[in-house]
Amino acid sequence: MGKFSTVMLALLAVLVMACKGEEKKEEVLAKGQAEMELVMAIHDEVMPKMSTIGKLVESLKPLAADTTATGQPYQKAMVDLQDAHTAMMDWMKNFGARFDSDEILNGKALSEEKMGWIAEEETKVKALKEQINSSIANAEALIK
Repeated sequence: MGKFSTVMLALLAVLVMACKGEEKKEEVLAKGQAEMELVMAIHDEVMPKMSTIGKLVESLKPLAADTTATGQPYQKAMVDLQDAHTAMMDWMKNFGARFDSDEILNGKALSEEKMGWIAEEETKVKALKEQINSSIANAEALIK
């Protein structure tokens, strides 16, 4: 009976460790999906602002045509808006090259490499959000 107990205890230990490993794997998967959802939520928040950027650029064009010191703030605001728009388009292109649609839209599990990438993308999209929001706020303040 002593040998049997030892074998059962060893099997139980292996089973417990396997379950803990599975729990950690599930936690990692859930974290990756949560990060993907956060990144996409930020994207979805700022994407509609692309039309605002376009409208503001059009409003600034006549004011930025003034090449004197008076027109320089308008020129800078217009360039900042255009840079923000370009940054959004570049980010989306690069993001789409890193992740497939199932990972982005359907919660498909991310590989270890992509787990690192999604953390990078979170940082990038937060900076992009700030760039977009600040360029819009600055342009709106100048136009008023």
